[in-house]
Formats: sequence, structure tokens, C-alpha cells
Amino acid sequence: MELSPTKKALLALKQMQGKLEALEQAKHEPIAIVGIGCRFPGADNPEEFWQLLQNGKDAIVETPAERWDKSDYYAQPSTLGKICTTYGGFVPHLKEFDASFFRIAPREAASLDPQQRLLLGVSWEALENAAIPADKVRGSRTGVFIGVSAIDYWHQLLSRNNTEIDAYLTTGNTHSLASGRISHFFDFTGTSISLDTACSSSLVAVHLAIKSLRDRECNMALAGGVNRLISPKISINFSQAKMLSPDGRCKTFDTGANGFVRSEGCGVVVLKRLSDAIADRDNIRAILLGSATNQDGRTSSITTPNSLSQQAVIKQALANSQVEPSQISYLETHGTGTSLGDAIELEALSKVFQDNEQLILGAVKTNIGHLESAAGIASLIKTVLALENKFIPPNLHLNQPNSNVEWQNLPFKLPEKPINWNKSAQPRIAGVSSFGFSGTNAHVVVKEADVLVKEEREKGREGDGKKLHLFTLSARNQKALFQLAANYVDYLELHPNLLIEDICYTVNVGRSHFNHRIALTVTSIAQLQAELVQYTAQETSSKLWQSKVSFNHNPKLALIVSTQVSSELKELAESLIDNPFVSSDTANIYWKIDNSQTIPNNNQKTIVSQIKPDLNNWQIIISELAQLYVLGVNINWKALSKNSGKKISLPTYPFQRQKYWLD
Repeated sequence: MELSPTKKALLALKQMQGKLEALEQAKHEPIAIVGIGCRFPGADNPEEFWQLLQNGKDAIVETPAERWDKSDYYAQPSTLGKICTTYGGFVPHLKEFDASFFRIAPREAASLDPQQRLLLGVSWEALENAAIPADKVRGSRTGVFIGVSAIDYWHQLLSRNNTEIDAYLTTGNTHSLASGRISHFFDFTGTSISLDTACSSSLVAVHLAIKSLRDRECNMALAGGVNRLISPKISINFSQAKMLSPDGRCKTFDTGANGFVRSEGCGVVVLKRLSDAIADRDNIRAILLGSATNQDGRTSSITTPNSLSQQAVIKQALANSQVEPSQISYLETHGTGTSLGDAIELEALSKVFQDNEQLILGAVKTNIGHLESAAGIASLIKTVLALENKFIPPNLHLNQPNSNVEWQNLPFKLPEKPINWNKSAQPRIAGVSSFGFSGTNAHVVVKEADVLVKEEREKGREGDGKKLHLFTLSARNQKALFQLAANYVDYLELHPNLLIEDICYTVNVGRSHFNHRIALTVTSIAQLQAELVQYTAQETSSKLWQSKVSFNHNPKLALIVSTQVSSELKELAESLIDNPFVSSDTANIYWKIDNSQTIPNNNQKTIVSQIKPDLNNWQIIISELAQLYVLGVNINWKALSKNSGKKISLPTYPFQRQKYWLD
């Protein structure tokens, strides 16, 4: 029956309304942070970073001799050609890199900007922190968004003789390759952008990643920033501009604020649309509700901030997040520790949050200095860790809050001591600001991964009643494998309350599996730790198998199934191995390794296991899967684990670094 014109019009309107609602929903779709990697002063990973913050530590040190001889450059602020401070924030391994891990030839590695080196390592660690194996996302529409500004190494290489310029100079040092090299190594096909907006670069990168995910340009994104301090010349420039603190401390919002201290590091977050993260059972660490960027326009000088623009970008981010200013209980400020910058930021915050009952203002630069192009991602990672731990670390170097500010008339509180982040009727929601001296501003709104999200992610997670678990580790060489095992021993010592099923699920499902392998059958954390101690001491164990797999010859597996066994056991056995050859036999169930690549071949095969038609044989299955794993057979980890574990943060790959450097 044909619809009347009126009904057709109503149907069209209804369809149009549905499309508009879908578009509006996409504009505000929450984004999950599912993984974090970082290398900051005093911290080689997120856990160490949190310990530094929680304990109120100052990571600023004297400039290492490998960077420059501070005695050659230090002088009072008024001295031309000199630096007014000998302090900074530094991370190790400037000249060292695991080139072979990232498939980079030694000659190319030597011309590779240490910033690109650091990005590769931290990106790998961020994916492992998210329990996402790199080989499982190869060829995926994953975006990469990186903030980077410094060109110290490029300048160093260009200062050599022309005859010393090699074929790798440009690809090793142009900013476009900072993101492009990550996409190339991991074989990501989503949007890949390197950007430079000075101090706001990495938070602008996060903003672009959010937009790309919401626009369905990519299905996962890596976003962050990097900074390395190699040459003293930029420090000379900043010193002449009177930007640097002579005593080498960022004293944010303090009366004695006299400039910032330069610092270096790298941070990367792994992002997914919240709905996808829940479906993938990811470890959702926090939720990005929205973001915004804008520009200062014309001010009294090109580096002078604009209070009105700062107000506008925060309001725009709140609107994009569908959050009221009163719902923000914590704000990680840009907080450089310059008297002018701090005053302008406080003025902007006082306008936006004037109706808040109380707003706590954090400043990570007081701990680790100003990471410049990586400053925003450091602020975001600190905020995520504070949300997870429900605890706000103290701001350092706060002796006397700025006497020019009427604090009693403002809703702001400075955390001079650690503060428990108590939950009110509202969920914990925070803002993160990052303002570039280029005039580009960014603000991101982040919320805790609330109970409802965690419950949804763990829906259907039930213990499977199997007391024996399979634990695997692998590496590209034996030295790395020993170091990884030792790292797990230390980690388990510090985290005795972890669940063995979560550990085994994460190492099996959430890691790439390399050719040097070990496999363990364990029932508890204590047993796992004891077995790993034995392994690192090179002692034998009946519960541990080890081997080196040849990827040039992947063994095929024949699954021999008796007609007498139950269909349930047959289905279980078939599901545990990726694409087995299935045959009938008069015996019970057993697996056969065939090294000839021809199945069946009665002359060349190794009988691995025989399983009686009884579902109580789980211990035999696990032990034999351990043997199959070290022989190179592809295990169906999800079928093995079912819903018996969840993704958690565990130690990441121990890179084996060597020196690659051109003076």
C-alpha cells in the first residue's frame, strides 16, 4: 500500500531527525584512554611517574655533562651567550637505541633524531600497557598524532662538513617523520600528523586524535609528544628572553615565581571510542569527554598570553564535553611559573570557574619542569593517574601563594599537601590546559572511568574454575628474555595482590610473541614468581618449557580426534589452536606436530599429547599447550582464556640499547 504524501513527509522528517541525532551524538562521543607510555624526568613508566608525583619528588637535576659542559655556558642572566641556570629535567639513553628491535640499520640509526627513537619506544610501551599486540593491529586504521618542536640534532648534523651528510639526514630528522615513522613501523594506515604549536603541541595532538576518532577517520589512535634537550643554544635564547628560572625551579602560582626550567621527555596515550573499548574488554583508564583549541590573536607581543582566549578555549571544551564549569573539581594548569603567565592564567580561570565551590589547581611542571612540546601530554597523564588513584599530588615550591592574587575571593585551592580526591554526587571530572607561546591554546576535559563503564567492560567475566594457568614470555633475543623475566619478578614482589588469571590473560592476549620463548604452568602468583626466579638463575623446572622458534618454518598441527569423545571436548580442543588439521583416529584426542609441512605424514611427526575423552584433563591440556607454544604453534589465546581474566598493566619490553651517535 502506497503511503500518502503526508505520511511520506512525516517518515522523511523522522529519518532526518534520526540522522541529526546520530551526528550530534558523534560530535560528543566519549573517547577512552586504554594505554599509557611515558618517559619523564625521574620516571621510566607511568607507575614510576605516579610514585614520583605521589611522594612529592622534584626530578630537576644539574645538566649532565653528555649534553653540554655547564661551566662553559653558565653565567648571570645579563651575560650574552650564556645560560642563567645549570638545571634541567632529563631522561636517560640520549645516545642509545635498540635499532635492531625496530628494524633500523646501524648507519640509519646514527642519523635518527633521538626524539624519533624515544617516540618509537614509548609508542610500543603504550600499546603493551593497553595489552594490544602490535602484530594484531598491523594494517589497521590507527591514527598517529605527535607534537614535536625541537630540532637540536638536525642542527648538530647540519653543522658537519658537506661530505659527512648521508642519505638518512632528512628522514631521520624532519618532524613529519616523527609520526610517519611510527605509522610505518607498526603498519598503521590511519591519519598520521606531526605538529608544532610550541608548548601546547602534544595536547593539540590529543585534540586532533579525538576529532579523528569521532569522525571515523581512524578506529584507534596514538597521541602524544616528545622533547629532547641536546644543544645549549635554545637555552641561551630563553635565558636572554628572561623566560628561565635562575634557580632551576618552576614555582607555579608562588610569589617567588621567576621563570620555568627546561625539561625533556615523551608521553603517548592509546585512544579508542568508548563503545569500542568496552566491546574489546580494554582496560579503560579514563574517559576524554571533549576538547578544544584556539589562538591568542594579536597581543602586546607575539609570546604574551591572552586571558580572553584562554577563557574561550576552556568554555568551548566544556561545551564540547557537555559539562558545566561547576562539575570540574580539579584542573591541571599550564602553570609555567612565570609571573606574567601565571597571572593571566589565573585571571582566565577566575572568570570561567567563578561559580565553583572549590577548584584544586595542579601544576606538574613543579615536579618535572617544562617539557615544552611534550608538556601537555605530561599534564594529561598526571591527571589520568590522579583520577585512577583518587588522589591529588602536591604542587612543589609553593612557599607563599602569589600575594598579588586575592585568593580569599576565588574558589581556588593550591595543593600544598597531598589531597584525597573525594567523590561527591558528581563523578570526578578534571580539566587540562596547555598554552603555547605560539599563541595556540588547548584544553581537554577528562573523567574517571566510572563504575558503570567498569561493570560493562567486565560483564560476563567469570572465573572458569581452572586452577592451572599458562603464562608465557617472549623476546627478540635471550638477553632481553632474561631481563623481562627478572622485571616480572620485581613487579610481582611489588604487586602481590594481582590475580594470576589477569596476569596470564594479559601476557598471552596482550603481547606480540617473539621467537625466544618460555612457557610456565602455574596456579598462583607465588608459584609464578618462584618459577621465574629459577629461570633467571638458569635452574631447570618441570613446569617450564623454553625454546627458540624459527619463523622461517612454522610447524603445522594435526589434531587427531577419536569418534568416541564428546562433541564438547572435540570443540574445545579444536578451538585452542589456530587452524588445526582435524582427522579421525581410533585413539583418543591428541595433537601431532608435523615438521614436514605435509599433513598427515606418518614418517615425520612428533606425538605431543594424548587426552582422554574427559573434560577433567585441563592440566594435561595446559601443559601440552605450553610445549606447543615454545615450538611455535599459534595458540588461540581468547579461546583459552574465555572470560577468565582481564587486561591489566604489566612490565613492558626491555629494549637492548646500543650507542648510535654522530657528533
